[in-house]
Amino acid sequence: MKRIPSGTFVMGNTSLENGFFEDAETPVQLMTVACFDMDETSVTNKCFQTFINETGYQTDAERFGNSSVFYLLIPEVNRKDYQSVGKMFWWLTVPGASWKHPEGPTSDIKERMDHPVVHVSYDDAIAYCKWANKRLPTEVEWEYVARNKQDALYPWGEELLKGNQHHCNIWQGNFPFENTQEDGFLGTAPVKSFEVNQYGIYQMIGNIWEWCANPSKIPLSELATGQSKTGPIKDEFAIRGGSFLCHQSYCKRYRVFSRNGSYRENTTSNMGFRCAKDC
Repeated sequence: MKRIPSGTFVMGNTSLENGFFEDAETPVQLMTVACFDMDETSVTNKCFQTFINETGYQTDAERFGNSSVFYLLIPEVNRKDYQSVGKMFWWLTVPGASWKHPEGPTSDIKERMDHPVVHVSYDDAIAYCKWANKRLPTEVEWEYVARNKQDALYPWGEELLKGNQHHCNIWQGNFPFENTQEDGFLGTAPVKSFEVNQYGIYQMIGNIWEWCANPSKIPLSELATGQSKTGPIKDEFAIRGGSFLCHQSYCKRYRVFSRNGSYRENTTSNMGFRCAKDC
C-alpha cells in the first residue's frame, strides 16, 4: 500500500461536454480528504487466490453459477452457445464463469496471476477487504488519487495519447466489433503494465472498473457531507475508472472525474477492486 497524504481538491467536472447528465459529475464540489493508504494496484488473481485458499469463500458468481463475459473473449465457434445480456449482445451469460475461470470452465488464470481479479461483486470485494483488514475506498478518495495532484482529464494530462503512447488499457477501434489492440490488450492487462502516478499508484484509469464503498449517483454536494437527501438507486454502488471496454463512442467514463454505478450482485469480466485503509 502507498500512503496518501491529506488534502483538498475540487471533485467533479464543470462541463457535460464529455460526460453524462445522469452520472452527476457536476456541479463540482470542494472536498477534504484525510490521510489514508491505498493499494498500489488493483487486487490481483494471485492475492485473491490466497484469500480463497485461506477462507474457503465462495464468490457470488460461483454461487449463482454464471457471470457476464465480453463476447470477443469467447472463441467465435462457442459464442452461439450462450445467451446475450438483454440488448447488449456483446455481453454473454456464461455458465461456470468466475474469478478463477474468467471465460468459463475451460479457461483459467494460471498465466494471469498478475492480472486484476474480475467477476467480483460488491459483497465479494467487501469480504476480501475484511479478511485483509482493509476497506474499499470512497469515491472521494478514489478520485483524489486518480487526479494525480493535477486538474486534467487524465492522470497524465489533457491528451489521451501523450508522447504518441498509450497510458491505459481501453478500447481502440470500432466498439464493440473490432479492437485494434494498439495498447497491447484485448482484455485485462497485468496490473503494472503502465506507468505509476505521483502517489506510487498504478492504473487508476482503464483495465477494470473498481468498486467504491459508497452508493452510486449521490450528488457531490451530498457526498461531501455524507448526508444523502435524494437517496441512491437501491443496491447500486459506485464504480470508477472505466475498463478495457471503454471508448469515446460508447462509454467515455475513463476520465478522472467520470462516475458510474453497478448493482452490488453484478459480476462481469471487467469488474474488480482495490483496497484502502485508514492511516
